[in-house]
Amino acid sequence: MRISIVTISYNQGRFLEQAIRSVLEQAYDDVEYIVVDPGSTDGSRAIIDKYQHRLAASVLEPDRGPADGLNKGFARATGEIYGYLNADDYFLPGALKRAARCFREHDVEVIVGHSIIVDQLDRVRRYHYSDRFNLTAYAYGQAQLMQASTFFKGSAFERLGGFNPENRSSWDGELLVELALAGARFATVNQLFSAFRIYPDSISGSGKLRALLLSDHERIFAKIMRRERRSYDDVAGAWWRMRKHLLNPRNLVQRLLWGAVCGGRRELAA
Repeated sequence: MRISIVTISYNQGRFLEQAIRSVLEQAYDDVEYIVVDPGSTDGSRAIIDKYQHRLAASVLEPDRGPADGLNKGFARATGEIYGYLNADDYFLPGALKRAARCFREHDVEVIVGHSIIVDQLDRVRRYHYSDRFNLTAYAYGQAQLMQASTFFKGSAFERLGGFNPENRSSWDGELLVELALAGARFATVNQLFSAFRIYPDSISGSGKLRALLLSDHERIFAKIMRRERRSYDDVAGAWWRMRKHLLNPRNLVQRLLWGAVCGGRRELAA
């Protein structure tokens, strides 16, 4: 079962080599690795060149943003299973072997696991346990799945035509919504697959895209619910939030101890 992994990188040289090595050093024989860089100027290209002989491909050309870059990477993929890793995150040892086993054990198109949250110095700040995916829960912001711990069938991705390149804030979430709307089956498994990095300069840690994220989420809400948001949705959202915590108590405990993943009390500590 071939697994195709795409990493998108733009001026993430301080973390890029760790991400690359976390893929290349997996204890799994059939990994196809593609790295996309639209024009870094911080030394990232030298790191990519260093590992070029072990990559299936590298895409070193301008793109229209992360979603477009990912589409360019996956256009070169031949695997049965797809996953993607941002340049400042990394896979945990044995992650791909365990992901492949999960696909053999579950008749699904999407496998979702959990992550550790680390800072810029690789210090573990907390664990994050992905929720079970539900379209309505996602519409109300109460289905959080860790992107680096999410894998999907390449055939399902290709039927959709890939990521929405116009989405500049939540292309990963919109893909999952599109997969679910197309009938894809999901399984959230009790596996730690990746490390997700939060630090003051990261997109998640800094909140740089918050306004854009809210706008994209409103559009996705309408896509799922087939209507615009209404006043009573605040009450519905509170119910779905309570449901989320009841179904995922481990994550509730982590949140109470350490705060939210993005902007929590300790994740952003130096």
